Amino acid sequence: MNETSLSLLNRLRSSSETENWDRLVRLYAPLIRAWLRKYDVQDCDADDLVQEVLLAVLKDLNTFEHAGQPGAFRSWLKAILVNRLRNFWRSRDRRPRAEGDCGSRERLAQLADPDSELSQIWNQQHDQFVLRQLLELTESHFSASTWQAFSLVALKGKPADIVARELGISLNAVFIAKSRVLSRLRQESDGLVESFSCFSPKH
Repeated sequence: MNETSLSLLNRLRSSSETENWDRLVRLYAPLIRAWLRKYDVQDCDADDLVQEVLLAVLKDLNTFEHAGQPGAFRSWLKAILVNRLRNFWRSRDRRPRAEGDCGSRERLAQLADPDSELSQIWNQQHDQFVLRQLLELTESHFSASTWQAFSLVALKGKPADIVARELGISLNAVFIAKSRVLSRLRQESDGLVESFSCFSPKH
């Protein structure tokens, strides 16, 4: 990965490198595909729709304005997803199965509403999923001992003093490991993820 102070979002804006496109796909394709299933999109169509959504993101990324608003990117992504779903049904004359037609269209309208319960579920699932994916992408940039200390404290919630004893390192080393990894994650996710509330380490 290009060692830079820029977040993934800003690197995607400034470069069309294959590595960054691949990372966007890895981060978002599974999440988008999972939501397409909720709207009766068959697997044979899901791949095309996933690519359409991500290509639309890449195409319009330079015009997207975050403006420091919490959750701005995930809301923008959700709007693209909703529009692509509507276009899919309209242009191809595809509709959800008859028995679920009204319910599916109502759920799509709810997803488009930023204040709906379904939108809140999207927000939570987005942040949790992206953080999980970023964890996988970030691990390779740290030594095994640093990652283990971070994982035990930040992900498994073990007290830092116990982790220090288990790993045979100083308490300060545990705090430094956690700080370094969280700093990298925040840098990578800047503009993408609103909350790190899934990390609630004990000390």
